[in-house]
Amino acid sequence: MERSSASLWRKIRPRYNLVGNECKNCNTGYFPPRVVCRNCGRKSKMAEKQFSGNGTVYSFTVIRTPPDTFKDEAPYTIGVIKLDEGPMVEGHVIDTGAKLRIGAKVKMAFRKMYVEDDEGLIHYHFKFEPL
Repeated sequence: MERSSASLWRKIRPRYNLVGNECKNCNTGYFPPRVVCRNCGRKSKMAEKQFSGNGTVYSFTVIRTPPDTFKDEAPYTIGVIKLDEGPMVEGHVIDTGAKLRIGAKVKMAFRKMYVEDDEGLIHYHFKFEPL
């Protein structure tokens, strides 16, 4: 029995999870994963880490003139989020109607980003929702 490519794609764990790594020497977390810790260098011992997705807004901006892929989404907000475990990640911030501010608490949610016109392939990615 042949499996669909979408089924195989969804089984790639980092694709649908906030998976990075952490240095076991100094407990510094990284997303995306790194081969070598910035603090420990060659002595680092990196291990995979699933991040919670909870964090605070470090910075954000509103995109009013987007690339073609997101033209139907404009205006939308992109934020830099400092995760509770340390790394900073960037992503779309879901519009809940509340006024977003630096320092606001957010949680990660996986949502549809866009659909490819030709093939109808749906792309998902993490977004952040204000709490």
